[in-house]
Amino acid sequence: MSEEEVRQVSDALDAVERIEDREERVRAMSLTMAAQVARNKEWVKERRALVLELRAAEVSVRQIAARVGTSPSTVQDILRGYSGSGTHRPRKAAGE
Repeated sequence: MSEEEVRQVSDALDAVERIEDREERVRAMSLTMAAQVARNKEWVKERRALVLELRAAEVSVRQIAARVGTSPSTVQDILRGYSGSGTHRPRKAAGE
C-alpha cells in the first residue's frame, strides 16, 4: 500500500474544502462526489474479489481484515454477500 498516494488524495480533498468561494467549492464537491460514485463500484468489486480469494486460501477473517484495511465485521459481510448500509443490515433469525 502506498500511504503517500493516499495522503495525496486526502490533500486534494482538503484543497477542495478550502476553496473560498462557496459556489465554486460546492461545484467542485459535486464533481468529486459524482466521479467517486462510479469508482466506488469498481473498488467494491475488487475488494470483494480479494477477500474471497484470501478466504479460499484459508486466511482468517481477522488476517483478511488487517490485510485489506477494514474491520472483521466488514469482511464477514462481504463473505455473506451483504453489501448494503449497516443501518439496513438484515436482522438475525432467532437462535443465530
